[in-house]
Amino acid sequence: MSFQLNDGLIVPDIGFGTYKLNGATGVNTITSALNVGYRLLDSAFNYENEGAVGRAVQQSGIPRESILISSKLPGRHQEYDQAIATIQESLYRAHLDYFDLYLIHWPNPLEDHYVEAWQALIDAKRFGLVRSIGVSNFLPEHIDRLEKETGVLPSINQIELHPYFNQEKQRQYDTEHGILTQAWSPLGRASDMLSDQKLQQLAANYDTSVVQLILKWDNQHGVMPIPKASRVDRQRANLNLDFTISDADMAVIDSMSKPDGRTHDQDPASYQEF
Repeated sequence: MSFQLNDGLIVPDIGFGTYKLNGATGVNTITSALNVGYRLLDSAFNYENEGAVGRAVQQSGIPRESILISSKLPGRHQEYDQAIATIQESLYRAHLDYFDLYLIHWPNPLEDHYVEAWQALIDAKRFGLVRSIGVSNFLPEHIDRLEKETGVLPSINQIELHPYFNQEKQRQYDTEHGILTQAWSPLGRASDMLSDQKLQQLAANYDTSVVQLILKWDNQHGVMPIPKASRVDRQRANLNLDFTISDADMAVIDSMSKPDGRTHDQDPASYQEF
């Protein structure tokens, strides 16, 4: 299964998250994920592991053009000139000629530089530094403003999304505007989610794990999850989603969402990330 972005780029239905995968251990874990079959790697300038991602790509022996690599612009570099230089620096760190995806990490509306940051991403795409551009943690009002002031909509909006915070309204907005929703932290607070009795029972009904159930729930909502897994067996399992959740069970999982379901107090309307 795959998704086609509004600019024509084809992306897989599941990506691999690299947060906190750094150094030699991170390289080995990311290389393992590539060898298992992942073809989209999600990184960020603030993860400080773009070098590890680039090294893993080289070490895997898989052709560069077969792998989609994503990174994100930090809040402290959202002014136009800084944004362009930061994208270039990210490429130098990763020893890459281009990124397949590049996102604004957070809107930081109190600083109010996200529109010029978006213009920088538009130009970076025109310069050939990136193939497709998007945003992360953007609310409808932020995206509306991007479209109004630049005429360009993001191809992706990466947001916190899991059964305890299913982001129904944001997902609907993204779909209506031709934007693919990506799910960061798809397992929420994993220790809570994996021990949830309702999810455990549903997973048992499909002879699968809670993790696989949640990832499939994402896909059936037209969402790309980007889980992280260090163990090879879990990396493989997360790609093994060959089952279908019934409409009734999808509704059960949807009903678990909570108004205060965020894993941390990170409301994009006010949260500042630098």
